[in-house]
Amino acid sequence: MNKETRRKTFIPFTYKMMIPYLILVLLTDVFIGYISYTMLIESRTEMAETNIRTAMEQTRNNVKYQLDEITRMSDTLFSSLSFQRALQRKGDPLQNYLTMMDEIVPQMKGPLQLYGNNIRLLVYTTNEDLNYIQGDDLTEQIKDSDYYVLPINEIANSSWFQALKDSDMDNLWLQVDSDKKLEHISHFRKLVSYSDYKTVIGYVRITTRLTDLLGDFNSFPVEEGIILRLFDETSGTNLFQRGETSQRISAESFLILRESIPETGFVIETLVPYSYLEKDASRLQSVIIMVCSISFLFMAFIGFIVARLSGRKMKRIVAFLRSFQEGNFQKRIRFSGNDEFVHIADAFNVMATNTQELINRVYVQGIQKKQAELEALQAQINPHFLYNTLSTISSLANLGETQKVTGMVSGLAKFYRLSLNQGNVYIPLEKELEQIETYLDIQKVKYADAFTVYFDIEPDIKDIQVIKLILQPFVENIFKHAWFGDKIAIRITGKRIGDRIELKVIDNGIGMRPNTVKNLLIGPSQLGGYGLKNVDDRIKLRYGDEFGIHIGSIYGGGTTVQILLPDRRHNQE
Repeated sequence: MNKETRRKTFIPFTYKMMIPYLILVLLTDVFIGYISYTMLIESRTEMAETNIRTAMEQTRNNVKYQLDEITRMSDTLFSSLSFQRALQRKGDPLQNYLTMMDEIVPQMKGPLQLYGNNIRLLVYTTNEDLNYIQGDDLTEQIKDSDYYVLPINEIANSSWFQALKDSDMDNLWLQVDSDKKLEHISHFRKLVSYSDYKTVIGYVRITTRLTDLLGDFNSFPVEEGIILRLFDETSGTNLFQRGETSQRISAESFLILRESIPETGFVIETLVPYSYLEKDASRLQSVIIMVCSISFLFMAFIGFIVARLSGRKMKRIVAFLRSFQEGNFQKRIRFSGNDEFVHIADAFNVMATNTQELINRVYVQGIQKKQAELEALQAQINPHFLYNTLSTISSLANLGETQKVTGMVSGLAKFYRLSLNQGNVYIPLEKELEQIETYLDIQKVKYADAFTVYFDIEPDIKDIQVIKLILQPFVENIFKHAWFGDKIAIRITGKRIGDRIELKVIDNGIGMRPNTVKNLLIGPSQLGGYGLKNVDDRIKLRYGDEFGIHIGSIYGGGTTVQILLPDRRHNQE
């Protein structure tokens, strides 16, 4: 009983050392988490404030630009001598009508067509002989740009006009009539006669929507409590507002940002609730707590592993295991005594010996077998082509096409001379391309001008040594399976990418569906997968698994085969 108790209460020294380690890790995580949380909140708040300030600056510039554009419209009408003469013309109604159509209307329609937003351009004239132009209903929202010529009597009795007239103010922005209700604003300009610069001949009123002036409100998410308003400091009037709040507006609840619009007396004011600036605080807090918890558990796990590996003999075992993992099966562990470590060492030594023997018997033999199979598959590519070509030659001979038969036989001989390559596996890329050209010359006899081929090969890679027959199967596959319509185009490219050579065979044929492309490199299929897999396997066997072929295809849009090879100028068998 006492022995069992001692076994249960026994704690190795290495594990006891984990207690201060875990305390230190916990304190470190808490400190880092607090600092991270504080910095993230400050960064988030600063970013949100910066975004809103940037949006306000853009809005200010947009409002200033449009106000200046409208002011220039009124300046144009004010300074136009022909426009003023037309407004003062009296006499024959027909002549007045022609003057209206030739002088007044064109000068009013021109600015409307050039200005980007919809506006209303009104001219109140003191000349009762002019024809008046009634536009859209002034008590409704602006829907389209429109122009008006109205008698001064329509506004003469209004209080706002009397106040404006008595103040002798000119060239200013106001909200009159239904402007406040419709969220419009109007620019007023007095027109005086050039004869004495005193006689008032009319007034220009240009009305625009405040929503057009202020632009897009996406940068001001009013649904989250932000308030945007346009304020006239001169009159103390709130001209426009977006957003509402149930709480009292104060510096404790809102960050108040202001942007003055130069030369207007208008101020864009944005009230940003601090709750919006800190809206991500709880989420960031949860994320940081989760990250710190994971970090603590991870560090605790590492501490546990370190404690387990602190013994001398265990370190030796780990070192030999790492050597074994790296492929060194020659080393053996030797411990004196007769304990568990000796049994572990003996088992390790037996395992290393057995593994080395298995590699010699199975792995090496498997590689040799795979090599033999791939060489056999390579040899099967050419007889298939030979059979098809001889069949074509036979047909041409029966038709008496002697010249074509001679060309195909000559091309076939050249093709197989390049394929054999004196028994060498490697061939210069230039010779591989020459073999493709020979293959295509043979096919031209059969297909005439039904296909076109383009070569785009960088000159400095043509002397690179590559394994033979890596392009021909893909070109052959185009003629067997990709043909769609009367003609087809083939493009073969080659270039150096870093320490690799990239070859591509591209066609604009029928293409393949994703499942077909996926199955091509698994094994033989009706779409030529036998030859394609052979090429991929040979490349991987010679150069490694990071090289090989990749196929991209769109059904109805063609196929691209990418072949990746190492940039080796001197390959050996």
